[in-house]
Amino acid sequence: MSQDSGSVTGMSRSELRAAISLSGVYALRMLGLFMILPVFALYAGKLEGVTPALTGLAIGAYGITQALLQIPAGLLSDRIGRKPVIIGGLLIFAFGSVVAAQAESIQIVILGRALQGAGAIAAAVMALTADLTREHHRIKAMALIGMSIGLSFAAALILGPLLNDWVGVPGIFWITAVLAIGGIGIVAFVVPRPATLHVHREAEAVPAQFGRVLRNAELLRLDFGILVLHAVLTATFVVMPLVLRDTVGLEAGKHWGVYLPVLVCSVLVMVPFIIQAERKGRVKPVFLGAIAVLALAQAGLYLLPLTLGTVVAMMFVFFTAFNLLEAMLPSLISRVAPVDCRGTAMGFYSSSQFFGAFLGGALGGLVQGGFGLQAVFAAAALVLLLWLVLAMPMHPPRKLVSYVHRIVALDPADAEALARELTGVAGVAEAVVVPEEGVAYLKVDKRLFDATALP
Repeated sequence: MSQDSGSVTGMSRSELRAAISLSGVYALRMLGLFMILPVFALYAGKLEGVTPALTGLAIGAYGITQALLQIPAGLLSDRIGRKPVIIGGLLIFAFGSVVAAQAESIQIVILGRALQGAGAIAAAVMALTADLTREHHRIKAMALIGMSIGLSFAAALILGPLLNDWVGVPGIFWITAVLAIGGIGIVAFVVPRPATLHVHREAEAVPAQFGRVLRNAELLRLDFGILVLHAVLTATFVVMPLVLRDTVGLEAGKHWGVYLPVLVCSVLVMVPFIIQAERKGRVKPVFLGAIAVLALAQAGLYLLPLTLGTVVAMMFVFFTAFNLLEAMLPSLISRVAPVDCRGTAMGFYSSSQFFGAFLGGALGGLVQGGFGLQAVFAAAALVLLLWLVLAMPMHPPRKLVSYVHRIVALDPADAEALARELTGVAGVAEAVVVPEEGVAYLKVDKRLFDATALP
């Protein structure tokens, strides 16, 4: 009743090319979005009509358009093709960068940033990745894209201050536009063209599943978590450049010297906690502990005297917890989501992340304008405590991974019987058969699962 889904060997040359090139496209775009994060607050005072609230809105404006448009853009790519949507999104992103680069008022920068976010290519990139990779290599390709996002964020915190010293914020926006055009070249000439387009439920949002995902309390709890995490991150960078320059007395061009060691050390320190969570089965205490530590770091920035030493120490603590949560949340979403709803769950998760960036910028600017720089840290600590309270009832999910099993043409009436048969295989916890797609979506325990035993 089934076709062999292929042995799990190395990725083919075409799959590796697709994964690396699409990771590059995504990383270039995110690098452009993130590079102004550590420097824009320092530049905003030169713009007409600036206020702290509008500065924060400019930093986070890309998030609202990205959040609203990424799922529709992914659905559009099912109809007109992946590459046209990705290229169109990069063109909009480049146009928004040019608008922001030439802006003389804060309002026009906000418009440019919103246009940058309107070039929402995330879902289409994931769908194209799924089109170009076999089922058993798809998670590797997605993980490569995830790694590229993390690296682009780290690179942006270093490059932003350096480039600001060289070309200024308008120059960074121009560089961002050039990066977007480079991304178009990669999509057009390097990324392979898929032979056919398919809906991949493990990688794409499916409208019929929206209700199931939005009624799932555990998924909503995790969506709220990523929203808060990125709201706090963005709000922190609404004020941190000003703290380093005006309170600590560090020249803008030297801010990278704070971010680089903090980021490197935080990544090294978080690894043992990942091991505790994943290998020792302590997901919930590590997860809740990271939220608490994040709140403590923000409280420290509010309560302690802001010297270079205290800022570096609190930022190290902050990024250790942040990186840990950033690594754990997508894994938790995959484990909690119904087996055939992973793509839809990840779509709403990503939208929540970008909406959090918008809220963090907008509300961080409002709090700064009304109560001062350090009040932003106090507000962030309170929001994190709310997340901690809401996260406490979470049920640690079983350590299961997704597996897509190819099946031959099947009468829909037999799909339920096949699903029951599949769940009887050792190591298979969930199975949903989708006959029209010719696949069965499984959640499996890798310690017990043997793919050769599948019917």
